[in-house]
Amino acid sequence: MTEGAGEAAAGRCVVRMILRDAPLPADGGPAMLGVKAWNLARMAALGLPVPPGFVIGTGWCADPQGLGEHHWRPALETLEKACGLRLGDPRHPLLVSVRSGAAVSMPGMMETLLNIGLSTATLPGFIRITGHPRLAWDAYRRLIAGYGEVVAGIDPAHFEHDLDLLRGDADERELDFCALRELATQHLETYRREAGEAFPQDAHEQLRLAITAVFASWSSDKARTYRNLHSIDHRIGTAVTVQRMVFGNAGGLSGAGVGFTRDPSSGEPNPWVDFLFNAQGEDVVSGRRCAPGPERLAEVAPAVWQALVDATARLERAFGDMQDFEFTVQQGQLHLLQTRNGKRTPLAAARIALDLLDEGVIDTGTAIERTRGLDARALVQRWIASADGAVLQPLARASSAASGVAWGEIVLDEARARARREAGARVILVRQDAETRDIAALDLAEGLLTSRGARTSHAAVVARQLGKVCLVGCEALQIDTAGRAVNLAGQVLAEGAVLTLDGNEGAIYAGAAGFVETVPEEILARLDRLQRQPAPAAQS
Repeated sequence: MTEGAGEAAAGRCVVRMILRDAPLPADGGPAMLGVKAWNLARMAALGLPVPPGFVIGTGWCADPQGLGEHHWRPALETLEKACGLRLGDPRHPLLVSVRSGAAVSMPGMMETLLNIGLSTATLPGFIRITGHPRLAWDAYRRLIAGYGEVVAGIDPAHFEHDLDLLRGDADERELDFCALRELATQHLETYRREAGEAFPQDAHEQLRLAITAVFASWSSDKARTYRNLHSIDHRIGTAVTVQRMVFGNAGGLSGAGVGFTRDPSSGEPNPWVDFLFNAQGEDVVSGRRCAPGPERLAEVAPAVWQALVDATARLERAFGDMQDFEFTVQQGQLHLLQTRNGKRTPLAAARIALDLLDEGVIDTGTAIERTRGLDARALVQRWIASADGAVLQPLARASSAASGVAWGEIVLDEARARARREAGARVILVRQDAETRDIAALDLAEGLLTSRGARTSHAAVVARQLGKVCLVGCEALQIDTAGRAVNLAGQVLAEGAVLTLDGNEGAIYAGAAGFVETVPEEILARLDRLQRQPAPAAQS
């Protein structure tokens, strides 16, 4: 066996290109390439608009220090040739993203880096080829902050502080290039102060350290906690995908979005999408920004919206399941960045399987397997209802990311959640942002309430998978961490006070509100008819 064959057997397949209309790799698969890269390759083979890139296999995760630049340099050169750009070239710079992707989907549990390749040397060339100084400085300040957090281990609050001082009450998407240039300069100083060294200006060093950091994120506390919760083998590792950047922060008809081909809470057959104009994907999935639904995109760019609907419908048919997808629109052009089978509630799982069977997307045996164990107990739904029938008045409202009703004591962090759960109390986790680093606390809670974040943020996806009620983007919520209290629309509630979250209506109530339980009779009847069908004949 040659050295190359030995590396392939160990999953160390580093030269696996992702190019539009290219056939799927003859070797590898999700176990070797990770679900994200494998699905990107499948989308590219379908002719869908996927940015070109390459994947470094899961076998390197156990020994990222053994991965040298010479292992991935040929793949980078192929990518540069495909794009007509070069990493670090001052006149025609290639910028790339570096993303994780294990054989099992772990939403938001590992790291992503964007805009790798920008530096003081490549900024002028990037401005020249794009004609967009605001985009360049916005991308640069994002790179410094993201790289500082993921690679250098700097608390992101330091970069958020820089941003807050400069923007005041303004939306960061409204800052002009002069303000963003000033912000990037401040971020460089913050990086130097907190890291003890200057931000690296060599594009190849940026990429090398970014790849190492993304591999290392497999062993982060939140990733290990997620794998423990879902009985995922710690040894399978993650792959790393390097792709050409596309820019949702290019102004005009540009933006970033995340969506599901069907409602992940109810299973209704309608696209469920969050989209931010003039933004990058991390703005939506990080849980640190609020994002509205797709109505504005459909109104302003109906052709882009229809292209997205058509493309994701193709994905659902090709993959045979409801899809969770990420996309970027750059100057009116759609780019698909990821797809995977979407996390969903038990109710959504039942309806989606039944509907896909009726639509001819899956067969009877698959539908039976996907709905196994989904009985009346599993599908019970809670609805807010007062004992006397009076209409209850909520304290505030928020966007619902996961349906149902949950109540419990307010807790502001994991330590308090753990202590109160050990004392036998039900708890509601209240946080500023919907972030995946809170997964241990979220597992202890009945529900999650945040002041910022999108319905499709990674933390909201995880909350739905864990069966937690989740409300995000509550503008009326202010959190006083020092005083251990929250303010909801002017009413101050100390930590320990009881809240009720209504994920069906996006409402928040003081105290333990009454509720009723129902079961979806029509879905149960369809499940009963499915289970009565004869088992499919075994394949010979």
